[in-house]
Amino acid sequence: MSVQMVLLPVFVQVALTFALLIGMVVARRKTLVSGETQIRDIALGEPNWPKGATQIANCYRNQFELPVLFYVLIALALPLRRADLFIVLMSWVFVVTRFAHAGVFVSSNDLGRRSTVWLASGLVLLAMWVYFALKLLLLI
Repeated sequence: MSVQMVLLPVFVQVALTFALLIGMVVARRKTLVSGETQIRDIALGEPNWPKGATQIANCYRNQFELPVLFYVLIALALPLRRADLFIVLMSWVFVVTRFAHAGVFVSSNDLGRRSTVWLASGLVLLAMWVYFALKLLLLI
């Protein structure tokens, strides 16, 4: 697999993270400008943001949990030359499920749907790690 094919899903996942960061900044700024939130209420990091801004912030923070294992896997698979078609295809499935998770998180925040999509992304990532470990350790 070419480096570009392996890294493209990583770049898309990074783009999702930055989009959520920008969305969080915009949502928070909007509440400050409108007066809905006062600086004194959040100056020390208190959780006093309105629901919508908190949803986006929590979704953004979530991008530094499970996706970190995805980044590590790709960072190891590339130089070890273990990033094959399976890894690339599963990377795309992982990224699509992360987009679906973010979509539910910042919109309806339906915990049932959100949990289902999160579990799907976790299982995909687990399958990638098991495959990578077997491929590396058993040299398959």
